[in-house]
Parts: sequence; structure tokens; C-alpha cells
Amino acid sequence: MKRFVPRYLDPASRLGEILFGLIMVLTVTLTAGFAVGEGEAGVRELLLAAIGCNVAWGVIDAVMYIMSSVTVRSEKAQLVTAVQHAPDSGTALALVQENLEPELQAWLAPGEGEAFSRSVLPYLFNAQVTRTNVTRDDVYGAIACFILVFVSCLPAAVPFFLFSQPHLALRVSNLLLLILLFLVGRKWARYVGLSQLASGSVMLLIGLALVGVAILLGG
Repeated sequence: MKRFVPRYLDPASRLGEILFGLIMVLTVTLTAGFAVGEGEAGVRELLLAAIGCNVAWGVIDAVMYIMSSVTVRSEKAQLVTAVQHAPDSGTALALVQENLEPELQAWLAPGEGEAFSRSVLPYLFNAQVTRTNVTRDDVYGAIACFILVFVSCLPAAVPFFLFSQPHLALRVSNLLLLILLFLVGRKWARYVGLSQLASGSVMLLIGLALVGVAILLGG
């Protein structure tokens, strides 16, 4: 799995999947904790809530990944079609400058940006536009999303196997989730060049704030 998931998900996507998964599980378990009973029945309810949230969020993310991948390829195909049917080279160049890697254009000087766009035009004019379908890589990427969300949130379910008192198990589960949020923040700091302690603390506070918003809105 260490090789499979990074092959289809970049670091930002992986951290995002884990973050949203943790927040969802934390929200669900906190909300369920208000209504569960005592004893083994209450523990079982919380366990089912935690695992069910993992599975549901993993499936949702997998479907959204496929939809996003197809949408991105469709937008690229539409750009190629628009360039090929542009009335003149100036219009085609403008389309490239507006749509093709605007982040890269921002790092180039005005003359360099135009030269880059002109160098891309011949390739777009000769490109073959094919029908956008769901590919095998889309499916594998969706599976990677599901695995990442499900596995990363499994620690939240462990306390419900270890403790017979539902509220104690819930508190331990919440503590583990908060620790994981902090660790995700530390990991994120490596990619943005921030302090690991500060980044972890900010991620923890953001997670708590989002959970609070979700609970207040009935989530």
C-alpha cells in the first residue's frame, strides 16, 4: 500500500483525504456519543458509527475522485477543441494563456510566458481529441482514496474493542483522532516549509473548529 497510494495520489491529496476523514469520524463519534446507551450495547453503537463513517467517507471520496479525474480530462479536451477551432492564432494563443497552467505562467516574465504559450500551440493543433471515459487509473486512484481514508481512520475504532464503557472508549477514540490531526499538521509542514509544532497545532485547532461547526449545524 505504501507504493500503491502515492502512485495515484499526490502529497496534498493524501493529506487532504486523511484530514477530512479524521474530521468526519471525530464529528460522527462525538455526535453519536450524545445518544448511545451504557454497557456493551453503547460501545457497539459507537463502533458501528466509527467504522460506518470510515466506509461511507471512503466510498464518497472514491466516487468524487473518479468524477474529478473525468472532469479535469474533459476540460483539457475542451481546451484542445477550442484551440483547434479558434478563428485565428491570436484567439488560440489567448485561450492557451488563460487556461494552460496559469500557475506556471505567473513565474515567467511577460515575454517568456507568451513564448511558452506559443511553443505549446503546435502540439495542441495536432492533438487528437478522444472521448473522455473512466480509465483504469481512475479506478485505481479511487481505490487508493478508499484505502487511505479507511486505514487512517481505523485507530478511532480500536478503543471500542478495548473498553466496555462507551463514554470512556469515546474519549480515548477522540484523543487518538486529535493526535492524528496534530501529526497530519506536522506532515503538512514538511511540504510548505513551516514549523512542525506550529503547523500541527494549527491543524489541530482547525480540525476542532470544523468539528464544532459540523456539530452546531446538525452534522
